[in-house]
Amino acid sequence: MTDIARGTFEVTLTPQQSDDGIGRTAIAKTWSGDLAGSGQGLLLSAGDTAQGSAGYVALEIVDGTLRGRAGSFAFQQLGVMHAGDQEIDYRVVPGSGTGELAGITGTLALTIDDRGHTYELTYDLG
Repeated sequence: MTDIARGTFEVTLTPQQSDDGIGRTAIAKTWSGDLAGSGQGLLLSAGDTAQGSAGYVALEIVDGTLRGRAGSFAFQQLGVMHAGDQEIDYRVVPGSGTGELAGITGTLALTIDDRGHTYELTYDLG
């Protein structure tokens, strides 16, 4: 059965050492709302972010509770920015769920504005 979880998250991005032209950034998140817990991950990027044109891929492991069910799972992100426009594809990695979140699948819609990061996770627990 498909369900929707809503909330916010706070993110800390920490650039890592890189000398090959691929940006590496550690991700730390605190998730609040229907999904509550912490996330840790790695973001790889290329392009010219100062000019508003770049791309990234990221993996993040979230450990916490989803509407009271405890466990962990992974998010996969693909993002592209071009001339100020941004597209983000955010998915639950199939087979990554543990504990009471085993079997989870889904996609996440993200809104970023002056209030921060707001999410809407459409998911199925099988």
